[in-house]
Formats: sequence, C-alpha cells, structure tokens
Amino acid sequence: MTMRRIQLFALCLLAVIAVRAQDNLIILGGELSNSAATSTADIDEVIPRMKTLGLNTVLVPAYWELIEAQEGTYDFTLIDRTVQRARENGLQIVFLWFGAWKNSMSCYAPLWFKQDTRRFPRARTEEGKPLEIASCFSEEVFQADNRAFGALMQHLSQTAADVVPMMQVENEIGMLESARDHSELANAIYHKGVPQELSSYLRKNRHHLHPWLARRYTGKGKEWKEMFGDDIHTDEIFMAYYYARYVGRLCETARRYTMMPLYVNAAMNSRGRRPGQYPSAGPLAHLIDLWHAGAPQLLCLAPDIYDTGFKGWADQYALWNNRLFIPESRCCENSGARAMYAFGEHHALGFSPFAIDQASPSETESVSKAYALLRQIANYKSANSKSVNSKSSWGMLFDQQDKERIISDNGTVITCRHYFTLPWDPRATNGSQWPEGGAILMKLADNEYLLAGTGVVVAFASDYEKAREEQKMLGEDGFELKATQTESQGSLENLTFKGTRVGIGSVDEICIDETGKFRYLRRHNGDQDHQGRHARIACGDWKILHIKLYQYE
Repeated sequence: MTMRRIQLFALCLLAVIAVRAQDNLIILGGELSNSAATSTADIDEVIPRMKTLGLNTVLVPAYWELIEAQEGTYDFTLIDRTVQRARENGLQIVFLWFGAWKNSMSCYAPLWFKQDTRRFPRARTEEGKPLEIASCFSEEVFQADNRAFGALMQHLSQTAADVVPMMQVENEIGMLESARDHSELANAIYHKGVPQELSSYLRKNRHHLHPWLARRYTGKGKEWKEMFGDDIHTDEIFMAYYYARYVGRLCETARRYTMMPLYVNAAMNSRGRRPGQYPSAGPLAHLIDLWHAGAPQLLCLAPDIYDTGFKGWADQYALWNNRLFIPESRCCENSGARAMYAFGEHHALGFSPFAIDQASPSETESVSKAYALLRQIANYKSANSKSVNSKSSWGMLFDQQDKERIISDNGTVITCRHYFTLPWDPRATNGSQWPEGGAILMKLADNEYLLAGTGVVVAFASDYEKAREEQKMLGEDGFELKATQTESQGSLENLTFKGTRVGIGSVDEICIDETGKFRYLRRHNGDQDHQGRHARIACGDWKILHIKLYQYE
C-alpha cells in the first residue's frame, strides 16, 4: 500500500469514527441554504426542524464576513449557537468554510478585504478583466483567509469537538470566465514552469493517474505546455495544482489544532462546457491527481450533484483513492432513492440534499423515509460487523430510461427493475414521468438477501434458467399476454429443461431494531410476490424485505 493510500485510509477511519456510532458511521445529512444561519433567530428555528426530518448531520455555512467583520476581531456567536442547538437536538454539524471563495466568487469575504484590491488582488481574465475572485497566488490573500480559518479551527477544537466531525474547506473553488488566473502574479508563476514537487509526484504515480490526466501527461520538459499540451486544459491543470496548494496550506493550519477530517466540494463540469464556462480547476474527478499532489491532507473530493445522470456523477467520484461523499444534491422527490443508491452501491460516507430547510414536504418526505431505512440497515451492520461483507451489497437507481440491472451472484442471477416495468400500475403507461426507484440489495448469506428502498422489483433465477429465459409480453394480470407456438422453438431435445431453478422460499417485510435484530411485520406471499415470481416494493412505499431462496430441479 502506498503512503498516499495509507494517509487516505487513516483519514477515512478518523472520519467515520467521528460520526455518531448509533448511525453506524454514515452521514445522513442535509445542507442548509446559504442564508439560513446568518442570525441566532435563524439557527434557533432551523436546527430543531432538521432533527424532525430524520437527519443525523446538518451542513452549515461558516461565513468569513460575519466571523471577522473587523480585521483581526473574531466573533463566533453564530458558530457557538449552531453547536449549542445541535447538542440539544442530538445532531452533528459539518461547517462549510465560506472564506476566500464560495462558488468561485469571493462574495463571503469581509468588506475590508473586498475593498482593498491592492493588498488583496483579484484574478484576471486573459484580456485583463478583473474578477470578483481573489487571486490564489497572492500571499496577502492567503494569510488573511488563513488567519480567520485558523482561528475558527482553534475555536472548534476547544469548544465543539464532540459535535463537529468534519470540515469543508472553501466552497466550490474554481475559475470562471477564464480557465486560469492571468494576473501578473499568476503569469509570473506560470512562466516558472512545472514545480519540481508536482513533477516528482506525477513521475512517482504515473501508473496510477486518472485516465484523463494520464493521456495528457508526457513526462517531458519543464514547461506546462511541454508536459501537458498547448490548450485550455493545460491552463486548468496549472490552476488546479495551485488551488490545491492553497487549500493544502489551510489544511496544515487546521492540523495545528485538530485531526478533524477535511474535504473540498466541487461544482460539476457538466453539459459539455469548457473550463471557465464551468468552475475551472476545482476539485473535479479528472483533476484528482493535481489535488492529491497539492493537498494530500484532504479526506476526499466531494461532488455537488445537481445535473441529470446522478449515477454517472456518483460513479466518477467513487474511486479507489476517493471515498464517495455527496455534500450537495438537488433536493427533490427523488432524493431518497438517490441516497439509497449512493450508500448501497458505493458505501458512501454521506449524502446531503441542498437547501433542505427551504424544501417542500413532498421533497423532504423521501429523504426522511430513506434515512429511516438507512438507520435500520446501519443497526444491522453494526451488530453484525464481523459477518457483513461490503462487497455483497448493490445499489439500484432506476428511471424511465434506465430501468434494469442484472446482478450475477455466485450462480444466482438477480434481475432488478423499476417497479413500473410491471403491468398493473396505470402510471407506468399513462405518459406521466416515472418517479425514480432506488434500493439497496444486501446479501446476508447463501440464498438470503435484504432489499430496502422504493419503486423496485427483483427476480431471482439460476444461471441455467436465466440463459433460457424468454422475453414475454405480460398483461395487466401479470400473466403472458398471448399464447406462444412452442413448435417453432426447436426440437423437443432443445426444449427439455435439464438444470436447476431458484425459487423464493419467503419474502417477509421487517423492521430492524436498535440492536440490529429483525422484527417481523408481515409475510409477502400470493399477490404480494406474484406467486413466488419476485419481491417488490411499490413506488411511494419504503420497505425492508427479508428474502429467502431455495433451489429445485
């Protein structure tokens, strides 16, 4: 195991130890809207409400401009009130440092910082246009940001270690309008060429680089264009390394006071946009090696997922060297299904819909119901930690276009589909938008599984019978729509069934108590499992099913 992997493993371990044990070390989170904690009245109202939604962790901005309105004078009133209310409600808090940058811009920096552009210079476009973005190449910018961040980390280490398990450093760092900063400070550093520390890191890790960077990295020369090519993407590579260096220095300051895990979040490079059209050089998956080189102290690079294709974005960040944590996701009626996928497929550290304090009941309902199931599964895992195999867990997330997944498990083929692939719900065919179906499938033992979630149907077959399976049109009663002509299907010898089949022995709806024990609710048989053909959870229902299989010939 490389030293970098050892560091990451150690930090992951610290992160999960820090989260409350009764929730089995996962963040069932929600992020507040950007102005939700700007007064004590806001905090007093919103934090208790987050408890009622079933969260165990609230992500809350820490605003530089409100902490240090006067240079050198720090006011932690809002921080302390948030911590106090969290303790009273049994919640954890992840603070988000809105320091030099928030969504690329320096909008949460104090006014004294914003006004003094000589002391705290701005980034510039290639045309020389000044931006509302502080330059990361300015030592004055760094020192001002760092003093405030250090003061906050020292304060938290002394007053809130029991409540604050993790910290976000800055927010959605990235350059806009240009792929990199073209200020005089930035240009001077660019023309010095690739620093030796980065060159050494890339040479040492050449066989483990992200595929995107590996294709660009030549290993030749000392200039940025020689080593990475002459285009806008090299500008992004340059900028990513120096943003990471800046963050790494902040992390070093935090380490003076605490070993609290630290992470950064990323605005996605989506919709075919180019660097600078999206926040260039942020902690994006394809730039992970630049960020690891510049800020090795970070626990993870965390995606903020608002675009379509949730699975694809999550999959990009669930890497061997990056545990998945989703600190922001669009809060919507599909949020709960997406949480089930993230935890089931990728064993995510956490999931957190954004602006959950402003969401409607129809949007938060799925989050609350999903988190209730995830707590129960966490109870089971905690009680059976020695026997639970993390590799025997799968996540499902289905919609109208992506509605099937086939899993092969040691001779058993598991066909998972969206619930609306069944014929009897009129919403399946009336032209309405399908709600997403999401679930976790866990293998407990041979022939024994847990299925938890909503809007899914799961069928089981042996390898042999799956290979012989026909695609049949079903009617609204669930049976074959019309007769088939077996004579046209080949000789009697080819039709003879010579293998083993998998049957459903039982499907029980259960809940799991705080000790991890199953509590029987009801048996799903007959119509509920379509006479032994499948296990299913309807759209809008949130259940845990305990499934036992058997084989017969």
